[in-house]
Amino acid sequence: MGGLHEECGIFGVFSQEVEDVASLSYLALYALQHRGQQGCGIAMNEKGCITSFKDKGLVSDVFKPETLPSRDACRMAIAHVRYGTTGLDSRANIQPLVITHQKGSMALAHNGNLTNDAELRQDLELSGSIFHTTSDTEVIAYIITHNRLCCPSIESAIEKTMGEIKGAYSLLVMSPTKLIAVRDPWGFRPLCIGKIGDGYVFASESCALDAVGAQFVRDVEPGEIVVVDSKKEGEPSLLSIRTFCKSQSPALCVFELIYFARPDSVIDTISIHQARLRAGSFLALEHPAQADVVIGVPDSGIDAAIGYSRQSGIPYGIGFIKNKYIGRTFIQPGQSSRENTVRIKLNPIASTVKGKRVVLIDDSIVRGTTSKRIVHLLREAGAKEVHLRSAAPKFLYPCYFGTDIDSSEDLFAYKHDDAAMLKLLDVDSLGFLSKENVTKLSDHPSIGFCTACFTGLYPSPAPACKGKDKYAHPI
Repeated sequence: MGGLHEECGIFGVFSQEVEDVASLSYLALYALQHRGQQGCGIAMNEKGCITSFKDKGLVSDVFKPETLPSRDACRMAIAHVRYGTTGLDSRANIQPLVITHQKGSMALAHNGNLTNDAELRQDLELSGSIFHTTSDTEVIAYIITHNRLCCPSIESAIEKTMGEIKGAYSLLVMSPTKLIAVRDPWGFRPLCIGKIGDGYVFASESCALDAVGAQFVRDVEPGEIVVVDSKKEGEPSLLSIRTFCKSQSPALCVFELIYFARPDSVIDTISIHQARLRAGSFLALEHPAQADVVIGVPDSGIDAAIGYSRQSGIPYGIGFIKNKYIGRTFIQPGQSSRENTVRIKLNPIASTVKGKRVVLIDDSIVRGTTSKRIVHLLREAGAKEVHLRSAAPKFLYPCYFGTDIDSSEDLFAYKHDDAAMLKLLDVDSLGFLSKENVTKLSDHPSIGFCTACFTGLYPSPAPACKGKDKYAHPI
């Protein structure tokens, strides 16, 4: 809960049997709302004609009965919830992005962040492209349409594009006749496949499949292109193109396990709930404490707190009541807004902490402001001691693959040593999950993780670093 900005959530459906793919997309966006709260949209495909509706705000604010697209002839749709990591917070940057080009039309939804978008945008502008947004998603769309002119199919154009773009991207591309899912060769961002009726759905997290009644099939592999194609007769077919598969070592963003994903999701065979329990267990072994109660910061610190309690034998208690009608604190556009939001978001339960030695489990400590305020709330509620534990290692380096921290200068653990952090946070002890154990949150040894924000070792080449960040280096 330390201040990370979310990525985005994407969903797509192709079915001949589902009567209202817009309503299905709407339900899925609700399930993915935690991944982005700035804006959302749905693009519909009606017999090859692609239209979209999107706006700033939460899903419940943007889509009303009178605005929710509903067309009986639509059998295909893609949807998106946004927190922008690249580009301004404007309506123009809200996705899905719809492009009309010489070969037809195309809609695109993107979760992730390109690391070479500045160079690609410059090349495109010099060749005559005119951009209507400031997001890297439009860069991807333009490259696909340029490649489409010389490629026999949309999927071959996407395959060619994958050789040109760098960084993190899970994509859904909708053409007049096809729905295509794409995952970058490192698999930074999650994407899974589900079966519904005669068709298929794709989603950033499996919780969205559950929300629409789809059966989980498998995850899209890193570097894989999955094409759902329409046929004149029979069910839609599923085609896999694996040119880029296994060309890189998998590097799923470990913050999906620690913070981003919903605990009821399964990503790359990993139960998020179990991963967070494991993080808490590791914390108890690495940083034990003499205490009376273990509490977690809602929501993503709860599972780790339960894991800490089970491993340590210290009773678990409900320490905070969360206001369910306010979004994640980092969604607020400015530090003062984040601080104000914390005051109304969480309220400690005095009977749980008063006069007690408390172990406080948070998912991470990024900027430190939120953690400091939460500790202050516990002190006001009468906690005798506060022992703060982070279910993530020290955040020391910027992330270029989907979060908005582009400099170490904003990072609490980078700016302060252990003694200074202890004093500034006003805690009796402080412990971070080790870099060694964060890679053990999955019990599947074949799953690799990106831990660059802790180590400075980037699986994919990072943009040219400046200042103190120059010490960050690729693996």
